[in-house]
Amino acid sequence: MSGQSRFADLEPLLERVSKPIQYVGGELNSTVKDWDCGGRGPGGEDLTTRWCLMYPDAYEVGVPNQGVMILYEVLNERDDALAERTYAVWPDMEALMREHEVPQLSVDGHRAVRDFDVFGLSFSTELGYTNMLTALDLAGIPLHAADRTDDDPIVLIGGHASFNPEPVADFIDAAIVGDGEEAVLAATDIIGAWKAQGSPGGRMELLRRLAETGGVYVPAFYDVSYLPDGRIQRVAPAESGIPWRVAKHTVMDLDEWPYPKKPLVPLAESVHERMSVEIFRGCTRGCRFCQAGMITRPVRERSITGIGEMVEAGLQATGFEEVGLLSLSSADHSEIAEVTKGLADRYEGTNTGLSLPSTRVDAFNIDLANELTRNGRRSGLTFAPEGGSERIRKVINKMVTEDDLIATVSAAYGAGWRQVKLYFMCGLPTETDEDVLQIAEVAKRVIETGRQVAGHNDIRCTVSIGGFVPKPHTPFQWASQLSAEETDARLAKLREAIRSDKRYGRSIGFRYHDGKPGIVEGLLSRGDRRIGRVIEEVWRDGGRFDGWSEHFSYERWMAGAERGLAGTGVDVDWYTTRERGESEVLPWDHIDSGLDKEWLWQDWLDAVDETEVEDCRWTPCFDCGVCPQMGTDIEIGPTGKTLLPLTVLGSGKESMVRGA
Repeated sequence: MSGQSRFADLEPLLERVSKPIQYVGGELNSTVKDWDCGGRGPGGEDLTTRWCLMYPDAYEVGVPNQGVMILYEVLNERDDALAERTYAVWPDMEALMREHEVPQLSVDGHRAVRDFDVFGLSFSTELGYTNMLTALDLAGIPLHAADRTDDDPIVLIGGHASFNPEPVADFIDAAIVGDGEEAVLAATDIIGAWKAQGSPGGRMELLRRLAETGGVYVPAFYDVSYLPDGRIQRVAPAESGIPWRVAKHTVMDLDEWPYPKKPLVPLAESVHERMSVEIFRGCTRGCRFCQAGMITRPVRERSITGIGEMVEAGLQATGFEEVGLLSLSSADHSEIAEVTKGLADRYEGTNTGLSLPSTRVDAFNIDLANELTRNGRRSGLTFAPEGGSERIRKVINKMVTEDDLIATVSAAYGAGWRQVKLYFMCGLPTETDEDVLQIAEVAKRVIETGRQVAGHNDIRCTVSIGGFVPKPHTPFQWASQLSAEETDARLAKLREAIRSDKRYGRSIGFRYHDGKPGIVEGLLSRGDRRIGRVIEEVWRDGGRFDGWSEHFSYERWMAGAERGLAGTGVDVDWYTTRERGESEVLPWDHIDSGLDKEWLWQDWLDAVDETEVEDCRWTPCFDCGVCPQMGTDIEIGPTGKTLLPLTVLGSGKESMVRGA
């Protein structure tokens, strides 16, 4: 029977797999609603809209994901909807599930994924695509959208990777780009109304209704044609009433969406053991490599009081002892000093710590750092200069000088920190060996400065290098990608430059990824519909968990690409190391992120000319297109409000918060 728990089928398998607790469910603040919570219509129509939400990675990575957690709560607050979660199962569990004919299940009610109305997947990275195919196959849902029937759920994706849904167009029914809170509720309204009418026209009629809104992309309603040289000729609606472009969704007032109100507390160890609050969305710093900053414009701040209320409610609901203040650049919040001081005051004397993700060099100050560590926790600091030389930082519009960096780490070491982590990228447009080797010189100068200001040699600096991957909807979407061989050769020279220095080498840690995963990510991030065949070839050859180094196989991907692209006239290099021209139709041009393509092209030219562009929050508008096209505006403080401090009762071990 539809919606029945299948835990009895799953339970005998648990003692035979690693980390069985990840499949059990029942986390604090999880929800299992009645399958028919929406009731039935007068003719027996099913009035419940049921979502199964997936972050397509292992439980330990997926369960802390803010996007899925928010949508899970938003949907479950509706009386006529329910949402449950599922995650990618490890290969040991996959094998047993196939052997014993146990389908992909939700972790909440252990219901079969195929029983739901919508199977929604959130992709923050393209390397999760093979995990989606595993989940579909285990669920008994046909891999290809064209083969699905009215008995199959709508397979819908979101997340940053969905801003170019074309590589998975064959496997998905729909994509929603941008903020999901209002979008999933609107989709629920459409699905609910269709079900109340008796599901007229089946799944294709439902998909048509979603597509006609202009806010849901349905690949089946778009035709793609190609030029003889392999480039796209055009992407066009296949029938009338379907919009030429699909717009992203933007939530403007974050205080109206204080989610998650009751964050999930994982049963098993996860990558983030903390309660997180998103303090603002969007970024207008204009780093040219950063897709997240470009596609989430404009900046929308949560108010200081809104942040305080969320922290208070979240701590009371979870018992976590760390609060992460999240955004793309948290120290850029216009009231970050007041936020951190207010929270530090409120929770002084408790075990509650505060943390920021990696901080911009030019937004960091010791006062801020001291508030974050007031309760005695003092871990390492992470900064992201991204480029080794000042020249390359001008190319990527990372307006930080080496002197800025040295002044910042000097202040940190002088204030008692002993460990600093610096994040850089390799393979940036126009980059040379000299630009990358400058990273070694920066790291040596950091160590020398730290020793001077600290007065001792017990100073560490870790250099972490990631390979640059050009992303859609950025000024670098036209750029050529550095080959894996060139990336590895450049990193080998850098490693030698660091290790060969007897004075500083032992104080500098060096972590890097080789160039091979970046090429696969580049293939998937800028691919078109032809890449779907590659993904399927890799999956059928055993591809799983490609974001995990121990599971990733470059050879499998290259072999899959050779088979999947046979006869197309294009290959991996065509998608990755080839530079595009201004007139080329890009696979994602029909997905409207709000950014004007002409503005992006001009910013690409500015990059090549090493021209920097200011942050538009504090300068006149640069006409990127987002605000007028999306009917939005930058939403920033300061509000002038403050947080009331914590009132400590008794010995200080017991406490309660009065007011917000």
